[in-house]
Amino acid sequence: MKKIHVFGDRIAAQKKGLRQLSDDIWNHPELSYHEHYAVGRATDFLKKAGFEPVTPYCGLDTAFRAESGEGGPVFAIFAEYDALPEVGHGCGHNLICAAALGAFCAVAAELKEEKRPGRVVLLGSPAEESGGGKVKMISAGCLEGIDAAMMVHPSYRATPDTGSSSITRFDVIFHGKSAHAAGAPELGINALSAVNLLFAGVNAYREHIPEDARMHGIITCGGEAPNVTPSKASCRFFLRSTSEEWIKKIEKRFRDIVRGAELMTGATAEIIPFNIPYMSRKPNAALNRVYLEDISALGLKPVIPVHGGRGSSDFGNVSHAVPGIHPYFPVTDHEIPGHSEAFRIASGTDFAFDSAMIAAAAMADAAFTYITDPAFKAEVDGAFKA
Repeated sequence: MKKIHVFGDRIAAQKKGLRQLSDDIWNHPELSYHEHYAVGRATDFLKKAGFEPVTPYCGLDTAFRAESGEGGPVFAIFAEYDALPEVGHGCGHNLICAAALGAFCAVAAELKEEKRPGRVVLLGSPAEESGGGKVKMISAGCLEGIDAAMMVHPSYRATPDTGSSSITRFDVIFHGKSAHAAGAPELGINALSAVNLLFAGVNAYREHIPEDARMHGIITCGGEAPNVTPSKASCRFFLRSTSEEWIKKIEKRFRDIVRGAELMTGATAEIIPFNIPYMSRKPNAALNRVYLEDISALGLKPVIPVHGGRGSSDFGNVSHAVPGIHPYFPVTDHEIPGHSEAFRIASGTDFAFDSAMIAAAAMADAAFTYITDPAFKAEVDGAFKA
């Protein structure tokens, strides 16, 4: 029997403390790997609830782990809490943290009350915003013994997990030769011209990549004065695809285009990986179904997007290792862009918090059902293997 309303009630009983935690993190935005305040608030909350969180964890100062129960199966719930430069919690990670803690506590209480075998694990993961916290945690063994995993994420609407793009990032630095741009241009090698040709090559290649792939970049240095041939110029590119096969093809072509810019200008290039690559996200159909059923039962109205996700998340690496989903809940009743000031403001509202608590209840129900229902576990595991 589904327990969505039971979990809704359990989480509602924690509403005051969870709201304070969410607001405190929202009011104290911290960048990747510097989330000391957020981790302190989260672990204090857990200690007061009777748990013994471990931090630092996996060699990361701002990661933590808590667990409850005995035996298996084992279901992990991920928390995030890092913010963005300039716009603070413009991605609503304060809500992710509150939802994760609420769901974890609710599942732990239900397993204990019913004396059920199985464990629920809470994994506090830093640096999702390009820092690859989960990737580092996986490498350090955080998923050893974990059977399935889940987290929820804010959006402008409620949707299932429709997947996400893999991403790899590069800084490209071209080195040329300075000269007087008017008096002796023949003595110079223009590094900025190489950057411009790289952009031209990427723009030409965009016509021939799949619809679900993306290439986008910015110029990070273009010289100092118009009358000096730039001896150094640089840019940063993000390459994305929902296919691991295609991201390799795109990276190879990107490197070829850089080489072409070198040959056309005489400049030399450095290609430097920027941050940690993320894998595409592979959502689990069975977990998605339960999430949609549960949020609908609690009053949210989910939308099935026409297209899959185009953003990127380090939860993608989780979904390749164990069955998992990363579905969405709304922070407003109308469309607003993510990573924006409007989204930051929305992430501190009653509407957003109430939606997060509904998502938390659905996550708790999915976790508990996986742990206690062998048939559902087999369905989830089978979908992952397929």
